[in-house]
Amino acid sequence: MKTIGMVLASALLIGGAYAQSPDGSAAATPVLMQPATAPSGGVEKHIRALHLKLKITAAQESRWADVAQTMRDSASELDKAIDKREAIVGSATALENLNAYGDIAQAHVDGVRKLAAAFSTLYSSMSDDQKKVADDVFAQRPHGVSR
Repeated sequence: MKTIGMVLASALLIGGAYAQSPDGSAAATPVLMQPATAPSGGVEKHIRALHLKLKITAAQESRWADVAQTMRDSASELDKAIDKREAIVGSATALENLNAYGDIAQAHVDGVRKLAAAFSTLYSSMSDDQKKVADDVFAQRPHGVSR
């Protein structure tokens, strides 16, 4: 993914989901804070990791499918905004760069809002245990600070 996009897409794909190490403790790098189109599997890897972490049931699969598609669509829109900026960055004026960066930020905001809307339906169908995990996954906190 593009340089600016690494930060924005990582925030878009759910800020605080931490990877589990083999012993079950949280790893230092959040799973969903890695670049959305990283060579290691990209957005699909993040979707699978979240699916497993949230223990999505068969009854929740259709709601989950909406969440997953929203994540894919948002990553795609963010990539488009980043590509647009990268196409002009070498010759753009300061104003053009700022506007292009604003487009990236807006794509991020739009993606987060769409994800929240899609996730709300899934969240309402979750068990209390699943909700607790989801609450932790979506919590915004500094690295190394546990709840």
